[in-house]
Amino acid sequence: MKIVLVLYSAGKHAADEPKLYGCIENELGIRQWLEKGGHELVTTSDKEGENSELEKHIPDADVIISTPFHPAYITKERIQKAKNLKLLVVAGVGSDHIDLDYIEQNGLDISVLEVTGSNVVSVAEHVVMTMLNLVRNFVPAHEQIVNHGWDVAAIAKDAYDIEGKTIATIGAGRIGYRVLERLVAFNPKELLYYDYQGLPKEAEEKVGARRVDTVEELVAQADVVTVNAPLHAGTKGLVNKELLSKFKKGAWLVNTARGAICNAQDVADAVASGQLRGYGGDVWFPQPAPKDHPWRDMRNKYGYGNAMTPHYSGTTLDAQVRYAEGTKNILNSFLTKKFDYRPQDIILLNGKYKTKAYGNDKKVA
Repeated sequence: MKIVLVLYSAGKHAADEPKLYGCIENELGIRQWLEKGGHELVTTSDKEGENSELEKHIPDADVIISTPFHPAYITKERIQKAKNLKLLVVAGVGSDHIDLDYIEQNGLDISVLEVTGSNVVSVAEHVVMTMLNLVRNFVPAHEQIVNHGWDVAAIAKDAYDIEGKTIATIGAGRIGYRVLERLVAFNPKELLYYDYQGLPKEAEEKVGARRVDTVEELVAQADVVTVNAPLHAGTKGLVNKELLSKFKKGAWLVNTARGAICNAQDVADAVASGQLRGYGGDVWFPQPAPKDHPWRDMRNKYGYGNAMTPHYSGTTLDAQVRYAEGTKNILNSFLTKKFDYRPQDIILLNGKYKTKAYGNDKKVA
């Protein structure tokens, strides 16, 4: 079997930390195991354009592995070239960089799996951290100190407490619910959620969350909104100029789900106008983000309002251990022809959707 692994280059950082599995230098820790089994492993970070290394290996690749953090976009054009392709693995969570619908609609015998659950704790913690960064105005305070300044009033005039605020999540699945659990300790005024499917009563009661019927109603009530929904036809561009106009003026928005759920320029404009007090996110479209992406330098009226990071929320060292192990388990199941995958990891099985949550429906989460 020929297995193509598409990761980023960590350079000198790979030698610093052997558990940095998600880079080309450490290769998810699977090279020796695969080669011992007689398989060929090609690892590359070169994934863009017709002359890329990925493009050269696609025609005879049996398996392609990528991460959501440095995604190899598997378009229909690439799928058409991949005559031997049987398995696409996401080392992490989120398969929106793959044209799933093309595979399904054309009856192709290709399975798509991801390591469900590998990132939930990591991302949920990142969401809460980002909220605190925005609401407490931490980033400019830190920058002030680094620049050898000391002007308390400049920071305090745009700093608030999370306690007593109404906080809402768009999506209350594995990550969204864990965010709600962690927010209870901050004594918010109210926790709200919007999801096509309500939480079980006992789960709602545990966190004291209230389900809201529409996303418009949700954002109109919230001081802080966090997006924890998958990217699909029903959520792409969901947070746009129209929806942003319905937000409570001066609210904060956090997005660690997928960049394309938000219209980038509309969000930047909302921050500049004061409709949003700030935006914090860990996800971009495309990834890596171009240098002129509007989220890189957006500012509110005080010159703040930006708490952006490169997509790393779900790739802490703890998460990397989980998704490297999960990827190996998926490969082992495939290579031994047992096909005893964990049900929750399956997105497409032999070209058929396991769940329509990733299809062309209008479900939000």
